[in-house]
Amino acid sequence: MTTDVLPAESRTARRITDWLEPKNWIIAVTLLVGWHTAGWTGVGWGVVGAFFAALVPLAFIKYGMRKGYVGDRHVGARTPRLVVMSLALLSVAAGIVLMALADAPRTMIALIVTMLVSLTILVLITFAWKISVHQAVSAGACAILIQTYGPWTALGFLLVVLVGWSRIALRDHTRNQVIAGTVLGTVLAATVFQMAR
Repeated sequence: MTTDVLPAESRTARRITDWLEPKNWIIAVTLLVGWHTAGWTGVGWGVVGAFFAALVPLAFIKYGMRKGYVGDRHVGARTPRLVVMSLALLSVAAGIVLMALADAPRTMIALIVTMLVSLTILVLITFAWKISVHQAVSAGACAILIQTYGPWTALGFLLVVLVGWSRIALRDHTRNQVIAGTVLGTVLAATVFQMAR
């Protein structure tokens, strides 16, 4: 169904879901943490992290859509979602190895390790239940930015709330799946990032 025939509320929800999808949060947080860590050099490492954690998984999704294995860019069906998430795990792990071998800043490696741990837990949960990855990623990104830039970045959670509303409004997730994704993403990211850096 195209956005042209959706009610106004659903069109708004679709735009929010698309604009604030996990890929965009991952790109933003890797670049912002990179800048804070080591200026332009850190941004370069952020690009490397974003490549393995966001762009390669996006390529898997687009390939799956072209071949008909994946129905939509947000991978709503469970089996394709598990396949894409598993391939994303391999990509993120490869990124960590490359960054470690190339002597990337510890904070940048910690960031990508946090993504790997979070994604692993999300994959395990997805075998049984469709937890919101949108929420886990957006809330996790905010938790990391709070540790990096300070409490004022908690304002980012206003965007997380908007993402949650959009996922429920589009009936892609239930309220409980959205709440669980938010809580899990926040706790995992805050804990793992703090321990790893």
